Amino acid sequence: MTGREVVPVMDPGTVIGGLKKKGTGSRSWLLIDVSGQETVLDVDKYEIMHRVQIHARDLRIIDPLLSYPSTIMGRERAIVLNLEHIKAIITSEEVLLRDPSDENVTPVVEELRRRLKPMNANREDQREEKDPNVQHDIETTEEDESPFEFRALEVALEAICSYLAARTLELETAVYPALDMLTSKISSRNLDRVRKLKSQMTRLTARVQKVRDELEQLLDDDDDMADLYLSRKLAGASPVSGSGAASWFLASPTIGSKISRASRASIATFRGDENDVEELEMLLEAYFMQIDGTFNKLTTLREYIDNTEDYINIQLDNHRNQLIQLELFLSSGTVCLSIYSLIAGIFGMNIPYSWNSGHGYMFKWVVIGSGIFCAVFFILIISYARYKGLVGS
Repeated sequence: MTGREVVPVMDPGTVIGGLKKKGTGSRSWLLIDVSGQETVLDVDKYEIMHRVQIHARDLRIIDPLLSYPSTIMGRERAIVLNLEHIKAIITSEEVLLRDPSDENVTPVVEELRRRLKPMNANREDQREEKDPNVQHDIETTEEDESPFEFRALEVALEAICSYLAARTLELETAVYPALDMLTSKISSRNLDRVRKLKSQMTRLTARVQKVRDELEQLLDDDDDMADLYLSRKLAGASPVSGSGAASWFLASPTIGSKISRASRASIATFRGDENDVEELEMLLEAYFMQIDGTFNKLTTLREYIDNTEDYINIQLDNHRNQLIQLELFLSSGTVCLSIYSLIAGIFGMNIPYSWNSGHGYMFKWVVIGSGIFCAVFFILIISYARYKGLVGS
């Protein structure tokens, strides 16, 4: 069984050289080494920078208080990993996981325990048994051959891909019924529900695309992938350079970066093989395909939403056209009635004239004739509108 110990908390206000450090509050870290030992660290950023030999600008990338996009960066002796809620620093012998008590990070911690402990147990069993007839699982053998940093990186990639795929599945199960309900009945409630789901889908698509773009960028650059081979760089480094760089690497960022570039060039010369990143490339490509499949699902979902919006707009346009036709009918009827009212108004004026007396029978014919004229005029207007295609048949 692996042990678990807690490192005492260092006071962030410790006086160093007569000055008090400011803004270096302690953060909770979980350290898991290559043997599966777990240690809870509650130290400030300077202790972490000194331990893994990275700069403050690299540590800011995994600061939960700052909003940085998903990033996988290879440094001289560490991999800085920022994948959504998974913020970690991976070295060739240990993993530093930030905020391990977070509910989204807990599955990653459990998976790291599961991946590391059985591996060490299998290695011990192989040494004790030494039985050539014992057949081991092929995947376990392949994992044993992988460097520690790749196994830890694989756990992080698998966790983030599974997390985003689960969020996509939840969104799909909510979006499709909402769209079908909106199609059957257009209402303010259904429109507001679809609007909220579309906003969630837009944010999730942006998050998936950031992870996808980061993996694609790594796959397109062999030098960036070579920077992630920490074990090989550690094995290829000379003892003199390794002991010298540890003392003044953090003190001089410019010289440190020059060393990084020089080490990259020396490693590239040392390996002398174009297929040296094949193992990491296969690992990244597998999860790139997985995250790309999630991105394609979101793209398909976006297209379905757009098609539904187009269908809703067509329905609304059709209703709008029907209202316009109704308005045309009402306007035509109003014009005809206004003519009828005009005739009634003329005959209703209180003006004395000679032919008004003795012609009472004319009232009936004037009313009938005006009504027929207005009806014929209304029919002519509607017929002309249909002839011009303004009114549906």
